[in-house]
Amino acid sequence: MAQVTIGNSEFDRDTAVVRRAPGHYEADLSAGWTIIHAVNGGYLLALMGRALGDALPHPDPFSVTAHYLTASVPGPAVIRTEAVRTGRTLSTGTATLVQFEEDGSEVERLRVLAAYGDLDTLTDDVRTTAKPPAIPPYEHCLGSDSAPEGQTTIPGSTAIADRLTIRLDPATCGWAVGAPSGNGEMRGWFGLADGRDPDPLSLLLTVDALPPTAFEIGLTGWVPTVELTTHIRRRPAPGPLRVAITTRNLAGGFLEEDAEVWDSADRLVAQSRQLARAPRSASTMA
Repeated sequence: MAQVTIGNSEFDRDTAVVRRAPGHYEADLSAGWTIIHAVNGGYLLALMGRALGDALPHPDPFSVTAHYLTASVPGPAVIRTEAVRTGRTLSTGTATLVQFEEDGSEVERLRVLAAYGDLDTLTDDVRTTAKPPAIPPYEHCLGSDSAPEGQTTIPGSTAIADRLTIRLDPATCGWAVGAPSGNGEMRGWFGLADGRDPDPLSLLLTVDALPPTAFEIGLTGWVPTVELTTHIRRRPAPGPLRVAITTRNLAGGFLEEDAEVWDSADRLVAQSRQLARAPRSASTMA
C-alpha cells in the first residue's frame, strides 16, 4: 500500500475548499470529524486556514484566532475571506464560515482573524526554556484499543476518533476507567490514522484533537470551544507529534486549555490557548 502523503489524505479531501469568486469559497463539512453531533473546532480551523492560505499572498498560518459563534453541522458551508493588510513578511486576513437553515436564512458559525507568513524564511535562532513533555514511549501509552472489556472505544470517542491515531499518557487518562486524577492535564502521541505526516495546516487540527482536560478533572459532557488562538512556530518534521494540554483554572463555568505540540525532532511547532465552556456538571477543580 502506497504511503499517504500530504495532499492526498482524507484530511486534505475533507478540508478542501472551492473558490467560486475572489474571497468566496464553498466547502462541505464532513460528518467524519464530529464530536457528538457538532463538527470539531480544530477541523474547522484547518478548513478556514486552507481558505485563507489561498486568499492571502503568504503560504503559512502564523497566528490564527477563531471565535466559535454557533455549533457547525455536517453539510455545505460558505467561507468568505478578506485581506486586511499585506506586508513584506506577514499578511493579515479575516474569514467567516456560514451555513444555511432550511428556510434559507444564513447562520454564521465562526469568525477568524489570522496572520500568515512563510515558515521557511524563519531564522534558526531558538532561545527557549520550553521542554518536550515527558510522555512514555508510544507502545506504553493507551489508545481506543486499550478500552476496558465490553467497551469498543475509550469513553468520549466519536466519529473523529476513527481519523486519528491518539495514544494517551496513562497518567492522564484515568477518566477512561472511571478514576480521573483531578488534574487538568492531557498528554499523548498524535497522528492522522492514514499516516499522513503533519504540516502547518494539520497543526491547526492537532491543538484541538485530544480529549478535553475536563475529563481528567472529573467532568463529563460536551466542552464547546468559545475562542481558540493558535501559533504555528515551525514547519513540523515527519513523524508522530507529542501534545501536552493543561488547565489551571475553571471558574464561572469556563476553563482554559493551554496546548503545546512537539514534533519528532523535539521542536516546539505549535502553541494554543482555548477558552471553553465547562460541562454543566462543573463545580471546582480537585
